[in-house]
Amino acid sequence: MRAQASGTYPPLNRLKPVCPDVWIVDGPLIHFGLPWPKMPFPTRMTVMRVGEELFIHSPTPLVSELRAQIEAIGRPRWIIGPNRLHYWWIPEWRAAFPHASVYLAPRIEEQARGRIDFDHFILDRDGGYPWDADIATLRVTGSYMTEVDFFHRPSRTLVLTDLIENFEPDKLHSWFMRLLIRLGGVQDPDGQMPRDMRRTFSARRPQLKEAVETMLSWNPERVILAHGRWYEHGGAAELRRAFRWLLD
Repeated sequence: MRAQASGTYPPLNRLKPVCPDVWIVDGPLIHFGLPWPKMPFPTRMTVMRVGEELFIHSPTPLVSELRAQIEAIGRPRWIIGPNRLHYWWIPEWRAAFPHASVYLAPRIEEQARGRIDFDHFILDRDGGYPWDADIATLRVTGSYMTEVDFFHRPSRTLVLTDLIENFEPDKLHSWFMRLLIRLGGVQDPDGQMPRDMRRTFSARRPQLKEAVETMLSWNPERVILAHGRWYEHGGAAELRRAFRWLLD
């Protein structure tokens, strides 16, 4: 029960195989939100291999043991900040792997306030990237942020960041936090786009629906999320469930 209450997904900072050429790394808790209350968010990185090169999505802390595991499976080539809230550990990955290219979603520079002080590329389109043959790229733009999502074609793995969050009540330390996730529409087993985030897409609802329909057309087998329990099977069905408020 104590491990459940910690809110994380141990073991942390370790490569965990998902399927051929795809791994996740569960990282530490971060606290995010208003000055009070701040919500504890478990963190998760996804690693995808293209040939001998690695696509590092939403990096978690680069501890020495993890670095050794990463170097054993390939060479980090692309380091990805998928939305304006997911950038904090990118500088340490870029310092460790200076030959890797950094790609950032729009507005990360604004959010980071000088933390990103090195050359990088902007994820401002849906194609024309060096990973296109194996990984599809899809921008989903709202008034607050653009999230850039990815689909690993060989394994039919969809990688989201905050478009769906799925917090398990048993991993939260208080009844108040459990109430917040239920009110926010992000409680497992019915995790969805957070209700506050939905409002930021109100003016672009048709474009959001088109993006979700594109994801469904890929027929993902699994959906990896940055926060909470991810979906190992039945990915397309989970997408339809999570976005029923948009699709129906």
